[in-house]
Amino acid sequence: MSIFDHPDFDNHENITFLRDRMTGLSAIIAVHSTALGPAAGGTRFWQYASASEGITDALRLSRAMSLKNAMAGIPHGGGKAVILKPEGEFNRAELFTAYGRGLNRTGGSYYTAEDVGVSPADMKAVRTQTAFVAGLEEGEAASGDPSPITADDVFRCLKHAVFCHLKEARLDNLTVSIQGLGSVGYSLAEHLHAAGAKLIVADIDPKILKRAAHDFGATIVSPDEIHAVRADVFAPCALGGAVNAQTISSVNAKIICGAANNQLADEDMGAALLKRGILYCPDYVVNGGGIINVASELSGHYDPKWVDGKLSGLVSTLSEIITQSRKNSAPTNMIADQMALARIAAAR
Repeated sequence: MSIFDHPDFDNHENITFLRDRMTGLSAIIAVHSTALGPAAGGTRFWQYASASEGITDALRLSRAMSLKNAMAGIPHGGGKAVILKPEGEFNRAELFTAYGRGLNRTGGSYYTAEDVGVSPADMKAVRTQTAFVAGLEEGEAASGDPSPITADDVFRCLKHAVFCHLKEARLDNLTVSIQGLGSVGYSLAEHLHAAGAKLIVADIDPKILKRAAHDFGATIVSPDEIHAVRADVFAPCALGGAVNAQTISSVNAKIICGAANNQLADEDMGAALLKRGILYCPDYVVNGGGIINVASELSGHYDPKWVDGKLSGLVSTLSEIITQSRKNSAPTNMIADQMALARIAAAR
């Protein structure tokens, strides 16, 4: 099948395949749109079942970044990269250095930072070969790992969603279920615990679960049942597709608000959630904090006040989406898509 016939190909401007046999690098860089400026989005490092799954992820995630960046109001289009994690032993620093060489050949059409499986140390290796990178811990405009800012954005939006949908101004009487305790998920759990929320958590790493039970008094359940536990808010913070044909009927929360990208397996899930009275907070709105942080770094002068203002703007955008959804009895994901695509079209 040609890449142009791929079901997730959405008139992407550029797709680059990188291969370096010496280091084991196999990567896909997908640039969806540069209408708003050079594409920006994270690099994901994951052990996919097949290369075709990695391609699908890159195509879907890069389109989502176009929508996310448009909603965040930053001067960047959408792009995403995935590196297929090699099986067996490999030299991580050499692999990311080779990735940096490949990224440099894109000529600045795509800037990257951390995503799932990638650390600031990895970005430091990439930076030895290219300037098209952010999420660094050293340098004049460096701001480090953007994950805490993403978690801050999700927390702000979650509080607003609770106020809008449940008429609760506080979180100390509520239960939140979190799927995935990576960098963003765990940071979100810290915010929620500090606010008094009760936590139910799931992850594939038993060590992080033990830590969450100790730090937060969290209840632990399996990844297969986290979506179905009784909670006020379900926060998907792992990989995409948490709400799908198999899980949607058993979602047992009143609100879905989390950090994962592409939480809905397909756009029809939004209508199904609306029908059940579940408020879905579009993922690329509530998880935009990280890319806002990256955009400030890429400007050459990191400005925490600018970042904070943009985060407040995303909460206002979410409020507008919820209002329009209620007014028009339309799914929130459809409303968000219309708003984002209109911004991109206006830029073109």
